[in-house]
Amino acid sequence: MSIIDKILERTGLKYEDLNTAERDTLNNWLETLNKGELTVQKIREYIFTMKEAVEAEVAKSNLDTKQDLYLKARLRNYMLLDAYLSTPEKAKEQIENQLAGIINK
Repeated sequence: MSIIDKILERTGLKYEDLNTAERDTLNNWLETLNKGELTVQKIREYIFTMKEAVEAEVAKSNLDTKQDLYLKARLRNYMLLDAYLSTPEKAKEQIENQLAGIINK
């Protein structure tokens, strides 16, 4: 099992679940990883690309409730990752807010 399969498995996704833009970006990320050129900036660029792809999907008006919820959850995850890489304090606040939201449900 590849590292990507393991990561996707942990998130409950399969490679087949990703749309074309996400697959392309993931493949570019893997290429960079294999070259040993992975930097925080490149990860942030990847996250930005993934956020844009999810935002484009969320903007579609013909989504059912399940798809909408799934996409919004993915978008929130990308936002949390971006916040984590931006500033540790901001990430901590986001995680605390996320946990508070889960606890209050």
